[in-house]
Amino acid sequence: MTASGPGKAGFRAFRVTGKVRESAIITSFHLEPADADGWLDFRPGQFLALRIPAGGGADPVLRTYSLSGPPGMPGRYRITVKREPPAAAGLPAGLASNYLHDHVGVGDTLMAQGPRGDFVLDATSTRPVVLLSGGVGLTPMVAMLHALAPQAGRRVCFLHACENGDVHALRDEVAALCATRPGLTAHVCYRAPTAQDRAAPRHQSEGLVTTALLQQLLCLDDYDFYLCGPPPFMAAVYGQLRGLGVPKARIAYEFFGPATVLEAPAAPAAFSPVAAPAPTAEPGAATVTFRKSGRVLPWNPAAESLLSFAEDSGLSPEFSCRAGVCGTCRAGLLSGDVRYFEEPLDAVPAGSVLLCCARPDGAVVLDL
Repeated sequence: MTASGPGKAGFRAFRVTGKVRESAIITSFHLEPADADGWLDFRPGQFLALRIPAGGGADPVLRTYSLSGPPGMPGRYRITVKREPPAAAGLPAGLASNYLHDHVGVGDTLMAQGPRGDFVLDATSTRPVVLLSGGVGLTPMVAMLHALAPQAGRRVCFLHACENGDVHALRDEVAALCATRPGLTAHVCYRAPTAQDRAAPRHQSEGLVTTALLQQLLCLDDYDFYLCGPPPFMAAVYGQLRGLGVPKARIAYEFFGPATVLEAPAAPAAFSPVAAPAPTAEPGAATVTFRKSGRVLPWNPAAESLLSFAEDSGLSPEFSCRAGVCGTCRAGLLSGDVRYFEEPLDAVPAGSVLLCCARPDGAVVLDL
């Protein structure tokens, strides 16, 4: 396992110093460490992992929330949380988000770990930036906008899509940042604007983000794109950008799901009566054995993680956060060693591996 680095400290106590309603369904929580040395610097785009009481004697639940405040403000963090409704009739509402909205107030204490996460603004790039968000996915984008605003001469387009003005969070903050200098622009697209939205007006376009809208807003250039939002939004916008010829390397995204979901399905291969031979590993190369599936495959160094490699190989391991936080993707490690490129939130038991944040260190055998 890799050694701990900046932002890898364990859970610490944070006092809630502010609770601000940002829209009908979104609230910001301002946090300060209870200990004087409990604050750690963060990069725009990173998140905190919160340990939320589940009640009824159940174990606490872990949830991650992007930091939405400006970086470089020692001593405090801000997370901006959407109240999650039931996923379907008869199912409970989001436990953690509703607990925060209904039971946490100024003066209360929350246990949090981080900051962590690799979806971060590239501080070394000088290319113009497009920040594309849907719904509450704007939270890491606002942190990025705070970091980009002082960079005179670097063009930034902040493009946000949501239902309407009633649920639109941090609108005035984004507008104020864009007013600080030339080259910062914001465009808001409401899917179903209200009469008040149109009268204000609070938005610049209606409906969905389309290829035509992207072409209208963006002149021909080599942009850095950052995406965050619900899966349908992400898949649609990612496909539009790729259709416009944007290279994959220029598109960064925060997406809790297999990356293959963003890609258009490949055309089916032509039928052949001869089965293609299974890939074989070169002698001495790293291999991944899926014991239950009866497959031995050469490790692909381009794979992001063992989880991604398993998905690319046709398996469907369980997962949730894809960030080493929730433990859902834990699998049996029957033999071999792994390296963690993202330190797991909690210690991983011997004989197990978190697939989402590990790569093989030589040949490994997994109980999958």
